[in-house]
Amino acid sequence: MLQTHEISPEEIENNALYRDMGLSDEEYQMVKTILQRRPNYTETGIFSVMWSEHCSYKSSKPLLKKFPTKAPHVLQGPGEGAGIIDIGDQQAVVFKVESHNHPSAVEPYQGAATGVGGIIRDVFSMGARPIALLNSLRFGPLTYERTKYLFTGVVDGIAGYGNCVGVPTVGGEVQFDDCYQENPLVNAMCVGLIDHDDIQKGVAAGVGNTVIYAGAPTGRDGIHGATFASDDLAEDSLKDRPAVQVGDPFMEKLLIEACLEVIQSDAVIGMQDMGAAGLTSSASEMASKAGTGLEMNLDFVPQREQNMSAYELMLSESQERMLLVVKKGREQEIIEVFQKHGLQAVAVGKVIEEKAFRIFQHDKLMADIPVDALAEEAPVYHLPAKEATYFQAFQQMEDTVPAVGDHAHILKQLLQQPTIASKEWVYDQYDSMVQTNTVVTPGSDAAVVRIKGTDKALAMTTDCNSRYIYLDPETGGKIAVAEAARNIVCSGAKPLGLTDGLNFGNPTNPEVFWQMEKSVEGMAAACDVLATPVVSGNVSLYNQSGGKAVFPTPVVGMVGLHESLEHITPSFFQHAGDTIYVIGETDCAFGGSELQLLLHGKYEGKAPQIDLQVEKRRQDQLLAAIQQGIVTSAHDIAEGGLAVALAESLFADQKLGAAVQLNGDPTTILFSETQSRFIVTVREDQKESFKNVVEDAIEIGKVTNNEMLHISINGEKLVSESVPSLQEQWKGAIPCMLKTKA
Repeated sequence: MLQTHEISPEEIENNALYRDMGLSDEEYQMVKTILQRRPNYTETGIFSVMWSEHCSYKSSKPLLKKFPTKAPHVLQGPGEGAGIIDIGDQQAVVFKVESHNHPSAVEPYQGAATGVGGIIRDVFSMGARPIALLNSLRFGPLTYERTKYLFTGVVDGIAGYGNCVGVPTVGGEVQFDDCYQENPLVNAMCVGLIDHDDIQKGVAAGVGNTVIYAGAPTGRDGIHGATFASDDLAEDSLKDRPAVQVGDPFMEKLLIEACLEVIQSDAVIGMQDMGAAGLTSSASEMASKAGTGLEMNLDFVPQREQNMSAYELMLSESQERMLLVVKKGREQEIIEVFQKHGLQAVAVGKVIEEKAFRIFQHDKLMADIPVDALAEEAPVYHLPAKEATYFQAFQQMEDTVPAVGDHAHILKQLLQQPTIASKEWVYDQYDSMVQTNTVVTPGSDAAVVRIKGTDKALAMTTDCNSRYIYLDPETGGKIAVAEAARNIVCSGAKPLGLTDGLNFGNPTNPEVFWQMEKSVEGMAAACDVLATPVVSGNVSLYNQSGGKAVFPTPVVGMVGLHESLEHITPSFFQHAGDTIYVIGETDCAFGGSELQLLLHGKYEGKAPQIDLQVEKRRQDQLLAAIQQGIVTSAHDIAEGGLAVALAESLFADQKLGAAVQLNGDPTTILFSETQSRFIVTVREDQKESFKNVVEDAIEIGKVTNNEMLHISINGEKLVSESVPSLQEQWKGAIPCMLKTKA
C-alpha cells in the first residue's frame, strides 16, 4: 500500500485528491497561493480539517456575529474552549454544548460517549472542575428498529462515559420526529466551576517555551473526523466508522485531576484539549491566538500504533489528550504531575517567533504553513439565503382549532407521545448524584446543582422546539431561548447566559441557510431582551441524508444562578389546599403542536406567537415572587398545553390531585401551546401577596389530596382521571415502544 508521504504534491493536484479530504477546487488554489507552492499530503490534510465547517465555521461565522456576547458578568465569550460567567465571590461558571451527530449515527455508543468526553475536556481545559452534564437528543419515531438501536446505543454511551468519569448527568431533553430517522442529533453540554484566579486560556505564548503533549497515546481512530462532520451523512455510513473515535472515561478522570493540579503551577502558560482535528487544531489555534509560531517533532508523540505517518498523527482525533505550553526549564515538574496520575506527558515542540506551523518527523520537514492561514484566515462564505418555499403557504393558513371529541382520551394519548412521555427510562441509566451536589434531579424543568460551601446553586437546562423553528425560524428561535429561560426561572434561578448548539442541514442550500439566518436572528433578539448573552457554542451542519435535512434545531443550553438555596422551587405541586394559578392568557396556537401531530401526523401553519417584552415581564415577576417565598411550585406550559402541564405537575408520587375550573373553547384551553405561560401554586395565606407581584395570574383551582385530576370547562367536567393511572401511562410509554417489535 502506498504510504501517504509517497503521494507527491503533483499527484494530489492532478488527481484532485484534495477533494476527497474536503477541499474545494477554489480552496486548493487558495492553499497554493498561501504556500506559493503545491501542498504535500500532510499539509493538504491539515488545511482540509482546519478549513472544514466543523473547525472554521466558514459558512456560519457571518451569522454568529449577530449574537450578543458581552455583558458585565461575562468573563469569557466565544473563542475559547468554553464560555465563562461570573457568579460572585470570585467564582465563575464555565459551560459549553457540543454536537456529535454524525459519529452517533454511525456508531451510537462510541459516538455519544466521545461526545461527552470531548465536552468535558472543553470545560476543564479552561481550568474548571466539571460539575454537571446535560444533553439534548433527537431521534426518528420509535416505531423503527433502527431508531431503537440508535436511541438505546446513544443513551448507553452517554451513561457509560458520564457514570465512569464521575460527573453527574443531571438533565436534558429528548424529542422524536420523522426528520431525524437517518440523522439523530446528539448534543452534550458540560458545566464547570472555577475560581477567577484559575482561568486558563489556550495560548502558545513565550518564544522558546515548551509544548507538552499529555494523556492518551495517539491512534488511528477519528482521522478526518472534523471533515466527516462537515459533510452529508453517506447512504453507506458504515464506511465512516474509522472517523469515529473511541473513548476511555477512566483515563479522562485521571486527566481531569492532573490538569486541575498542573494549572496551580505558574509554569503553565496555556492549555487546550485535542478535540476536532486533534493535534493540528490545538497546536495551530494556540499559536495563532498568541501571535506566535510552533515547531513540533512527531517522533516524540506517544503512539498507540506502529508506523503512523505525519498525516495520521496530525489528523487523528484519539480521545483524552491535552496540549500544554510550559515555561522553558520547568517541563519536568509538569511532566511529573501527569506521571503521578499514571499519564504520559512528553515535550514535543517549542514556541517560535516566526508565525509558522512546522512539523518534523524522521528528520524531515513534513509541513511548513503560516499559522494564521489555518486559524484566523480560513475562508469565510456569505452564502445565499432564500425564504423556504413552504413558509408563505404556512403563514397564510388560518389559525384553526382541531376537532376533538373526547378530551380526556386525547390527554391520555398526548401523555404517551414519546416527546411528552416520561424520559425516566433514559435518565435512570445516568448517575445524577455522583459528587453529591445535585439538588434537583432529571425530570424537572431545570436541574439544580448546589455550590459546595456556599448558599448558592446553579440551575441548568437544554431546550429547543424544532417544530416551531421549521414552521417559522425567527419566531421559533425566540421561543427556544425564552423556553430555556422559563425553565431556569421556574426553578427559582436568574438566567445568566447560554451556549448554543446550531444543528442544521446543508448550508449551501439557500433555504437551509435562510432557516439558519432567521433562527439566529430570533435567538439573538430573545437574548437581548432576556439579558442572556451567548458565551459559547457549536455549529453542526450537513445534518441530512438522501437530500432531506433535519428540522432546524438550534439547541439552547442555559445556566442560571440561585442566590440562595431557599429560592430552589420544585416543578411539582407540593401541598393539598394550595391555590393553582396560570400566568398568561391562552389563545389558539396549534401550529407545530403535539396535538397537530397526534391528529394529523404533520406540522403546518403558523408557529405560536411570542411577545418578548411580555415574556420578560412575566419571568421577572415570577422570579420576584419565588424569591419572596410566596410560590410553592412553578412549571412552564410547553408541549401538549395546559392539560399536559397540569398532569405533569402531579407526577411526583406525592399522592396529590387537582380540581380545576376553566372557561373558553375546551380544545384551545386544554391543548393550545400559547407561549409565555406558567402553572404556579401558592399557599392560601400568600394569595394576596402573589397577586400584588404577578400581574397576569389567573386563579384556576386547588391542589387536592384525592389523587384525581378534575378539569371542568364552562361548568362541564371534561377530565376526571386517576393520577396514578395517568402517571402509569406516561411512564410506561417509552419502555413499551422499545419492547414492541416494529
